Amino acid sequence: MEPEAAARRWRDTWQRAWPERDADAIVALYADSVPYRALAFREPDSGLAGVRGYLEREFGVEEEIECRFGEPVVSGDRAALEWWASWVEDGTPLTLAGSTFLRFDADGKVVDHRDYWNHVERREPPYEGWLS
Repeated sequence: MEPEAAARRWRDTWQRAWPERDADAIVALYADSVPYRALAFREPDSGLAGVRGYLEREFGVEEEIECRFGEPVVSGDRAALEWWASWVEDGTPLTLAGSTFLRFDADGKVVDHRDYWNHVERREPPYEGWLS
């Protein structure tokens, strides 16, 4: 699978599956031994079991999820995407704005996942011109 098609599939799947808390759909995007690094200063969750564990932990506390993803920027086997997400966690509204960096194998599976993000404790829509 071409990396651009893989990146769009990743974006479309996350955009649909995150609000639905569909861990199976998301896990299916990843290669067996993928390092999934959601936080830069923490060891990555490893492999499909690690991705599933991370998603189940997070999905278990997130309510009223809204998310948006930008167009992937692709170079070689790598892609970067911006995203904006809001939800309620333990009664507190949160908004995260971030970027995900991915690397794909020849089958279009993610073999490396890294997130970088900022957050505020409120629901905040994207600023005017976000992704324009």
